[in-house]
Amino acid sequence: MRDILTDLQPRWAAGESMALATVVATFQSAPRAPGAAMLVAGDGTVAGSVSGGCVEGAVYELAQQVLESDLPVLQRYGVSDDDAFTVGLTCGGILDVFVEKLSPTSFPELGEVLDAIAAERAIAVATVVAHPDADLVGRRLLIAPEPVTDSGGDAPRSGLWSTRAEDAVREDALGLLAAGRSDTLEYGADGERRGEGMRVFVNSFAPKPRMFVFGAIDFAAAIARVGSFLGYRVTVCDARPVFATHSRFPEADEVIVEWPHRYLARQVAEHAVGPRDVICVLTHDPKFDVPVLEVALRQDVAYVGAMGSRRTHEDRWRRLLDAGLTEAELAHLSSPIGLDLGARTPEETAISIAAEIIAVQWGGAGDRLRATRGAIHRSGSTAAPG
Repeated sequence: MRDILTDLQPRWAAGESMALATVVATFQSAPRAPGAAMLVAGDGTVAGSVSGGCVEGAVYELAQQVLESDLPVLQRYGVSDDDAFTVGLTCGGILDVFVEKLSPTSFPELGEVLDAIAAERAIAVATVVAHPDADLVGRRLLIAPEPVTDSGGDAPRSGLWSTRAEDAVREDALGLLAAGRSDTLEYGADGERRGEGMRVFVNSFAPKPRMFVFGAIDFAAAIARVGSFLGYRVTVCDARPVFATHSRFPEADEVIVEWPHRYLARQVAEHAVGPRDVICVLTHDPKFDVPVLEVALRQDVAYVGAMGSRRTHEDRWRRLLDAGLTEAELAHLSSPIGLDLGARTPEETAISIAAEIIAVQWGGAGDRLRATRGAIHRSGSTAAPG
């Protein structure tokens, strides 16, 4: 939903009614992940996308109906490969899309959600998208690591119908939120874990994952731009103040002048480094990169890469072994950094590094799609940075 916030927030603040269509589940070769959203305003304006164009027209019509009826709808869109060019997903995949009406009356807690997202505080919205009792569809629960309260300090007005249902959903949603994932969960009608009939979509809004870029060189500026584009909170760090300046790295959220290993160690001590974060070491100078890699390779992060030639890599590997790192810890190091794209310029190199990060995140092989078989889009939950 982040990609429609610019359109959603002023309309909601103005008291307008809108229809929100959200992908809550995907199967086979679906083009968008759970959490992808499309907003349809009362004046017919559209923002966002649920399928990259395949079923937007059908979802738009359904959204208009929801605006008129006030009743939420869970709709499945998808066709077999044989019927791929009829109405539906031409890629042959399947999407479950939940369409609901949004207004200050129907979703008074949305202001709390928008404030949390703007402040980079973790929050999730759990919405009942299917239930044997149709009157309970659309009920919501706000979940956060710390209690969520409105501006008056009272408990939020959202909630389910029983403590049992709320406890089950809250426990599972906190796990999804910690991982930055959105997903649909299934329970019995009152939250029974072994039951079925109630489906709850948990839309997680975790703070942006971090990209640490160590080494204030020209390649770092390009990587900072790409990292910001991919939804990371980018920090560039270098011990040399003449190079580590905001003017050289305008795309970075932070530019830190400090020895890289000291800064990273302090961030670890402050619990500011997590499993969704990525670390790019571009210094290719032993006095900088070996100490910071000693810290980085002992953390639970999504990716650690280091720039340098194969000779530099071999020398670095020996130094890290001498420093006490194990073969298992070193196995997490991507060095030389990036995929083999034939990159030459800083911008091309940044693309190759980003491509490797994405491949590691989603289990891709980095092969050309024309040389592979099977589904192009991968179905399942999203852990998108942002």
